[in-house]
Amino acid sequence: MKKLAVTITALTFTLGLTACAELKTVGRDIGHATRDVTKSIGHASRDIAKDLSNEVKN
Repeated sequence: MKKLAVTITALTFTLGLTACAELKTVGRDIGHATRDVTKSIGHASRDIAKDLSNEVKN
């Protein structure tokens, strides 16, 4: 009985570590995608504002 408990505990621990690594990877992918989209939106907004201010000055 004790050997079964140790085996189940080891298996659970191993699966838990794998799940943590997978969550870390997914979180990093989501974070990088969010960063890239935010950067693109910010640059587009800056460029539009710059173009509009140049049109108003002329």
